[in-house]
Parts: sequence; C-alpha cells; structure tokens
Amino acid sequence: MALLTLADAHLAYGHVPLLDGAALALEAGERVALIGRNGAGKSSLLKILAGLEKPDDGVLQLQGGLRRVYVAQEPLFEPGHSVFEAVAEGVAEARALRERFEAHAPGDDLDALQTRLEALGGWTWEQRVEQALQRLALDPAAQVDELSGGTKKRVALARALVTAPELLLLDEPTNHLDVDAIEWLQDLLRDWKGALILVSHDRAFIDAVATRIVELDRGQLRSYPGSFAAYESTKARELQDEALANARAEKLLAQEEVWIRKGVEARRTRSVGRVARLLKLREQRQARRDQLGQVRLELASGLPPGKIVAELTDVSMRFPDKLLISGFTATILRGDKVGLIGPNGSGKTTLLKLILGELQPSSGTVRQGTRLQVAYFDQMRAALDLNATLADTISPGSEWVEIGEGPKATRKHIMSYLTDFLFSPERANAPVRTLSGGERNRLLLARLFALPANVLVLDEPTNDLDIDTLELLEELLQTYAGTVFLVSHDRRFLDNVVTSTIAWEGDPTFAGRAGLWREYEGGYEDWKLQRSRSRVAPPVPAPAAARAAAPAPAKAAKLSYKEQRELDALPARIDALETEQREIHALLADGSLYARDATRAATLNQRNAAIEEELMMALERWEALGAR
Repeated sequence: MALLTLADAHLAYGHVPLLDGAALALEAGERVALIGRNGAGKSSLLKILAGLEKPDDGVLQLQGGLRRVYVAQEPLFEPGHSVFEAVAEGVAEARALRERFEAHAPGDDLDALQTRLEALGGWTWEQRVEQALQRLALDPAAQVDELSGGTKKRVALARALVTAPELLLLDEPTNHLDVDAIEWLQDLLRDWKGALILVSHDRAFIDAVATRIVELDRGQLRSYPGSFAAYESTKARELQDEALANARAEKLLAQEEVWIRKGVEARRTRSVGRVARLLKLREQRQARRDQLGQVRLELASGLPPGKIVAELTDVSMRFPDKLLISGFTATILRGDKVGLIGPNGSGKTTLLKLILGELQPSSGTVRQGTRLQVAYFDQMRAALDLNATLADTISPGSEWVEIGEGPKATRKHIMSYLTDFLFSPERANAPVRTLSGGERNRLLLARLFALPANVLVLDEPTNDLDIDTLELLEELLQTYAGTVFLVSHDRRFLDNVVTSTIAWEGDPTFAGRAGLWREYEGGYEDWKLQRSRSRVAPPVPAPAAARAAAPAPAKAAKLSYKEQRELDALPARIDALETEQREIHALLADGSLYARDATRAATLNQRNAAIEEELMMALERWEALGAR
C-alpha cells in the first residue's frame, strides 16, 4: 500500500490553476525530487502533502499513523532558544507525555500513557536529541538567533530527524548551505530509510539523491523514474510530440474555421456533426495551457576594460579575531570566469572586495585594471525595494530600458523588457513584495542585465531559480565577453560556467593553513580532482646521510641590470598603451569619425589592433621577468 496518495487535486490562486486534477502516489523508501518552473506551485503542493494547507478540491489519503515532517525553505524557531531546545521541539509530544506520566494525576490512564510513550520513544528522547546534534555537528549550547542561514538549516533538519518520521518533506534544502554541507546532506539522505519528497533546483544534488523525478507542469504532475539526465531526454521528446500535436490541432481548427465561414451555398451542405466538432475544437484550444515561455536573457558587456582586471601579490587580510586571507597571489585577466568556493564565513566576500578595490589588504599589494564597470547580484536581494513596483525597479522614472552603451546600445520598452523575464505587463505596477523568491531573483537579474558592465559579480545567483532559467543563464555567461566572479554552491552551474576556481583550503585550527586560498584551472570537479591529487601522502624522507650528501639546490638566476630596468619600466609602458587604447575607443565610439575621415578611422582601427598585440607581449614579458 502507498504511504501517501493524492488524487484529482485542484488549487488556484487568481485566474491560473496551480493544481489542475493533479495526482501522486508515494511508496515506502522512495526519494522523489519535485521540480518545476518558478511560481508553478511546488511549495504549495509540498504544504498540502505535509497537511499544512488544503487543496480547493481533491483527496489526500495517508497510511494509518504516518509520521510526516516538513522542513521549510526558511525555518522558524522560537526566539531565545538554544540549539538543544530548538531540536528538542521535534520530540515535544514525547517530552510532554513523559512529564505527564512522571507527575501523573489521579484518574490518568497510566497504561495508555505508557503505550503511547513507548510508541514515540519518549523514554529516550534526550539521547535521540544528543545523537542528532552529534550527527549534524551542532553545538547544543549555541543560540539559534545568532546562527548563519546554513547552520539554521542544519538545526531544522536535526529537529525533523529526531521525530523519526516515515516521510520527510524538504523545500529547497540546499539553499544557504556551502558545498561541503550539501555533500554531507547528500550522504545523509541517501542513507535515509524513510520516504522523501524534496523541492530542489540543484541538478547535481537531485542526481545524487532522487530515485524518481516528478515535474509539476501546468497544473499536472508527471513522473520520470531514474536520473535527471534521463528526465531531460524524455522531457525533450514529450515537448516535441506536444508541439507536433498542437500544430496539427491548430491546422485542423483553421481549416474548419474557413469551412464554417463559406458562402450561403456551402452552408446549405454543412453537417450538424461537423459544426459540433468545430465547437469542440474551439473549446479544446481555449482550455489548452501552452508551455510557459523561456526567459530571454541579453547582457551588454560595457566598454572593454584593460587586459588586466586585477593583480594580487602576496595579499593578506587580517581582522582582530581572525586571519581570513594569507599570502594570496593571482592575476585576473579580461574575460576570465572565476568561481569562488569555500564554506560560509571563510572570506569569499572579503576576497572579492579586495580584488575589486573596495577593501585594502592588511599586507601585500592589489592592482586594479582600468575602465572597470562592475555590476553586483546580491544573494540577500538587498538591492530590491520591496515597496517599489517592478517597472520602477528596472527603470526608475522612465518607460524605456537602455541596454549597453555607444553604437551597440539597444532600447526596449519596459513592458517588453519585463516580458522577456516572464513578467506579464499586468504585473509591471505590482510591488516587489508580492513576488516569490525565484521571481525576485529573476527581477534582480533583469535589473542587473539592464546595466552596462564589463565585470559581473554574482553572489549565489542560482538560489530559487528554476532549472530552465539556470540553463539559460549558463549559456549567457558562457558567451559573455566580460569578466565574471561567481560565488555559488551549485556544483553543476560552476562546472558549466567558470574557467578557473579560487578555493579556500584553510584550517582555522592550524596556524600554518589559516586563511589559505589557492587558484585552480577549471570548475568544481576539476578542483576536486586536483585537490585529491595534492593530498597524496608525502614521500618518505631520505636518511640523514643521503640528505647530507645531496647537492644543495641551485639558486634562481638573478635578473641582469638590463632586465631589471626593463621590468621596472614595463608597468608605465602598459599604462601608456592602455591610455592610448582608451583614447582611440573614445574617438571611434560615436561613429562620426567614419563619416568625416574614413582614412583616419581605418588607421586608428589598425593601431588599436597593434596595441592589443603589444599589450599581450608586454604582459607576458612582465610575468616572465616577475617570476624570475
């Protein structure tokens, strides 16, 4: 018998039904990933399955005595509670029954109380809480109010696990968790003996955990056994078949509409059955819910910056109580797509601010490039005014959105621009506070892409975005000509976007590794592979006699006087080339020079190309001499 069965469920907010005759059955031990577009109704469905909300119509049947626990995206706790007290909320009934049993009043049915206590494991609730805290590496004395978002999510999971539920319902469990915590959660859920339904957009997480994928699409639930890759191939075939069927229906409807509108002579011969079929075709077309369109993403790369975006040399950043960055050296060039990986609190945001010149290091030097235009995507959405309308958020005081600068700039009406991001014109004057989490992220992307920028800083852009929008954002960033700094815990997204990774490999308990950051080529999986190779056991040291006999390593050759002078002059040479290139870009920017003096314009274009070559040679020479 199924643990849970949902039949013919209907739910609507406004004119669009979120559930339209949806049906679902869940067997014991199944791990189901519930996916779908933002606003499709996934969270509402999860709350119905958890018993927190009721559908407008339909039946939800549960196996007798089924214990189910729901963990929300943003878990709530009683203010002032310690972690132990917050986790113990999961055994509140068992605690209350034991206290009642121990201080029983005359007339209490002690046999019934004891039976219920044993069923809930009430005699050992303290041990269960302590085991959950130990398993999830939580400090029982810490105050929940002071914890980070990721640690609060761990506390909520611990609170859910101590109830020993047969069904666990998780809404976006990976939000606010760092990569190590996500992999830990994967292992925990794979070993989970009960049934599981989770809402997630993290494709790597879904592949690692789920045994079945259920998609909520236009009010219907469709089931796909197997991995996410298998779902994608099956879904592509289904959409193709659906498009063909819709095209045939449209063609037939058009033919029948032509026939019904023929002249008087033709109308004499029309059959009652054919007219009835036309009416039915019209009803079917009106009732059909087409697939929601794709987000249209366009991004202006702004003015080209210098070849170097930032150069960090032996940079350290120390705060009174912590060393966040120690001796970090790196060069970021134009067009690099850099991923930053590290646990919460390791200093990713601090490192970004050092790279962009917003903070000065405690020691070491940071050199920023020229003509940097930086645009930020903030994971906390602090840039959004919840009381502002969508239109004012994108283009305050104007009906038009200017995308880009110079001759390549484009102009769009605000309604058309919002439609590109799947916001209907009717919602343009709605306040931001009415949007869901995923819709707010989509609005923030719309605002970000309306700005001319050659450096994008994306801090957790994947939170709450649906999978279709994630894949489109990946494609956009892959072809973006500017520089990207990406802070994300979505491993698949990192692998598909970044060309290099800056990873935290420190250890706060060991002074020699505190604040240690390293740069690697490639994405997340490349970093994991290179890190595992670097952690191979060191070779056994040679005997003392052999070490004594070994020749001393040769000293690195010093620069000659001529080479030292060349190295000293190179920064000024690079600056002069970049200044000249800037002046050429200014002359060519408006296009009027081509009309006035085509010969000079052609000469300037040739010189611009030559400067690019000279800059690259100067940078390579600077790097070679600096390394020596």
